[in-house]
Amino acid sequence: MTTHLEGAVAAHYGRPGLLDTILAGLRAAGADPDHPTPEDLAPVDEFHTAGRATTLWALSMLPLAAGMHVLDAGCGIGGTARTLATHYRCRATGLDLTPDYVETARALTGRMGLSSVCDFHHGSVTQMPFRDGAFDAAVTLHVAMNVADRDAFYGELARVLAPGAPLCLFDVMKGPGDGMRYPVPWAETPDTSVLHTPAETRMLLDAAGLSVTAEDNLRAFAIEFFRVAFARAQAAGGPPPLGLHQLTGANAAEKFANYLAALEDHQIEPVMMVARRG
Repeated sequence: MTTHLEGAVAAHYGRPGLLDTILAGLRAAGADPDHPTPEDLAPVDEFHTAGRATTLWALSMLPLAAGMHVLDAGCGIGGTARTLATHYRCRATGLDLTPDYVETARALTGRMGLSSVCDFHHGSVTQMPFRDGAFDAAVTLHVAMNVADRDAFYGELARVLAPGAPLCLFDVMKGPGDGMRYPVPWAETPDTSVLHTPAETRMLLDAAGLSVTAEDNLRAFAIEFFRVAFARAQAAGGPPPLGLHQLTGANAAEKFANYLAALEDHQIEPVMMVARRG
């Protein structure tokens, strides 16, 4: 059953005609929309801070090996799942709340010839449609900020992981600074934004049976990333033909500016954690 919050979150991310928008962006960028490469899609298909760079950063924190079955909980349009398949030769399964994202993930994956190793499901991360112990590892990148029931979310991650299996999460967390700016990429208003501190997150993970073994705070990295991205966009006279602005709507510039300001004021901090199921 979809909760009121989940319905609002799906509506926030929903983009009718998203696949056509991405294919048009690929053409404008000089890429082949029928056979895009991971590099072609990198500007748009990994909806989290710094995109492909932090995907590779997060995955490097896990002991991945060819043939492992890895869950991407909150997979968006499938970029991380496809990176797992192409870079690590893993089998990847994605789950996302937004139907437009799941449909687009399937279509892009088919165009890349990866449907045999990547599959995508529509559903909630608090009620996953997978058996106990189904996965050898899991990732969840910029998802928890929209999840109020963290006990259910982290409990489900623990349930579907095999004993001893690792999880890497990368989320925007509450920093020591007071207040928060909206809109931001994950929420138009505070109504769909649920931020916890790193300490609170560690406690919630531990309560679910997931023990944190490593942690990276990317606040300084993210500030520099956004400053450089804004300078490039200004020098170019606008955003590139393909990018995250196509997932964030007409007020994309305001959302990312607010994100940078909140980082600079230490209202938030992007943090990666690796935890292991006991």
